Amino acid sequence: MASKRYYVLDGIRGLALINMIAYHACWDLVYMFGLDWKWYKSEAAYVWQQGICWTFIFLSGFCWSMGRHHIKRGFTVFAGGAVISVVTFLAMPQNRVAFGVLTLIGSCMLIFAALDKILRKINSVAGFAISAVLFFFTRNVNQGYLGFESHNICRLPDALYKNMITAYIGFPYEGFFSTDYFSIIPWIFLFSAGYFLYRLAERRQMLFVFEKSIIAWLERLGKYSFWIYMAHQPLIYAILLIALGQ
Repeated sequence: MASKRYYVLDGIRGLALINMIAYHACWDLVYMFGLDWKWYKSEAAYVWQQGICWTFIFLSGFCWSMGRHHIKRGFTVFAGGAVISVVTFLAMPQNRVAFGVLTLIGSCMLIFAALDKILRKINSVAGFAISAVLFFFTRNVNQGYLGFESHNICRLPDALYKNMITAYIGFPYEGFFSTDYFSIIPWIFLFSAGYFLYRLAERRQMLFVFEKSIIAWLERLGKYSFWIYMAHQPLIYAILLIALGQ
């Protein structure tokens, strides 16, 4: 079990956090304050959003083995996601969050706490490769297909897409809506890729590359990413409300 602080990882998380705050500020301007900004709905903005999400989920998987109290931490993150869901369902149902990124990451933490002893028997290179392939082939399950982004391989049975439970797994029913939707499938495989890459780096004694502090303030942000995530949206909305005089 790692006991050192890997500052580079904190810095990467901090950078992703700044990008997320900027992206959500833009989202608020477009969808809550009515700004007509075509670029925000472009392919470039989508790549920006996906880069932020991929970084957080992959890094969560990579860092999982470094922590202790996985069950407690998993429930804390899952509860944070539940709070966001309840608040948005009650306060702004038109922008509700169901099965957001915190729900996903908390779920993955708990699942890996249960499966860690089994997963440790899998070769780390094979585990990483299998995780990457599974993520690639299941990326489009939310849309009813196996495939990745614009490349669909085959359509999945409609019978899989039934209710909130199937939506949580990755098969949303007709009419399901969430402004921040990250189901177990496909995203657990990205988390898993991070998990196995950490094991590979640990086995090859390469973790030292993450030890040196580079940008202290950015690393400090990354260290408290969960609490910043919980607070950032209300603060962004309040700042924009004051700045725009609404």
